[in-house]
Amino acid sequence: MLDRKLTRKDPEKVRKGVAARGVDFDIDGFLELDERMRDLIQETEKLKHRRNTVSKEISALKKQGADASALMEEMKENSGRIKETDGELKEMEERIAGLELGIPNIPHDSVPYGTCDADNPEVRRWGEIPELPEKPLPHDEIGEKLGILDMSAGSLISGRGFVVLRGDGARLSRALVSLMLDIHREQGYEELAIPYLVNRDSMIGTGQLPKMEEDMYHCEKDDLYLIPTAEVPVTNIYRDAVLDGENLPMKATAFSPCFRREAGSYGQETKGMIRVHQFDKVEMVRWTLPEKSYEDLEILLDDACAVLQALELPYRVIELCSGDLSFSAAKCYDIETWAPGSDRWLEVSSCSNFEDFQARRARIRFKREKGAKPEFVHTLNGSGLALPRIIVTIFELNQTPTGKIRIPKALVPYMGGQEYIEA
Repeated sequence: MLDRKLTRKDPEKVRKGVAARGVDFDIDGFLELDERMRDLIQETEKLKHRRNTVSKEISALKKQGADASALMEEMKENSGRIKETDGELKEMEERIAGLELGIPNIPHDSVPYGTCDADNPEVRRWGEIPELPEKPLPHDEIGEKLGILDMSAGSLISGRGFVVLRGDGARLSRALVSLMLDIHREQGYEELAIPYLVNRDSMIGTGQLPKMEEDMYHCEKDDLYLIPTAEVPVTNIYRDAVLDGENLPMKATAFSPCFRREAGSYGQETKGMIRVHQFDKVEMVRWTLPEKSYEDLEILLDDACAVLQALELPYRVIELCSGDLSFSAAKCYDIETWAPGSDRWLEVSSCSNFEDFQARRARIRFKREKGAKPEFVHTLNGSGLALPRIIVTIFELNQTPTGKIRIPKALVPYMGGQEYIEA
């Protein structure tokens, strides 16, 4: 969440930042409620101070044998009012805290203004798109012909938006996870094995709740959520912690399945593996010093791109405009690979700097040195990478005229030396 002091001190900055994202939030109404709460706090403090003073005066009068009835009556009224204000304060603080959770992060000054993906500038490209047959097949046709992608089984077992990989398709998926984790370990990330169910506090900490609750899979009996990304459990490892600033940046990576209720509209967007309810992903998370977080964002981006380069997949990097940012991000890059079968670019990674937005929600702080005042860390995360669309692009970019799929050289050792997938 945003620093409440920032909203008080510079409401115009917050107002402009929220508006640039296309979000309608009543900043003036929020500040008015906040001011009423602060006035109530002052009144309560004065009442409590007076209660302490009167209590001493009553005690002194009783010792002298003097009449203390008037002060005792005042004490009674005072105590009643304190009870009222304490209740009002609790209710008001809960209301304000709830409103705060609905304020999105403010875009960094370098983020271009825009309202949709058409306003997202391209930052760079890597690799060449290979020459392919005149009409390259889409991944679902290739996968079904080779017997490695079973759409009907996924629908039978779970419904629309679920798929089954079979044989070499499943092996390719496992190989990708191992390659990605090994690359990130070499980049200095600590590998974690994390829970796939998290509590409400964890989802609030990274910004999924309350904003996106309708898109989450909720286990109501236990009040646990299936994770939409490993970002949630990994970031929350340090919830309520005070880190040693000398150890920053800290970085971790984890594989997980991801569960998302919303799966797009019908048509090409939901065809095959392009948009599904459950998918595998390797995630990277970094906790860093505030003044270093934008340097770290560029490093994070390069770490994700290194996986695509190892897989020989051409890609482009897009900088998201203000209106296309996720709820928690201050700045974000998307990495996209080319899918010739559907003739479009597909997002396979988002690399975001949240600044201290998540850290405030999850109360993750650090000390620069022993005895120093704790400060909020900056958190970053990036996909390294999301598997379904990587599989899509491998199928479509590496198809051969004879109907085989060439396995990228970096994956061959993970596939037991196998160089092609064929019927």
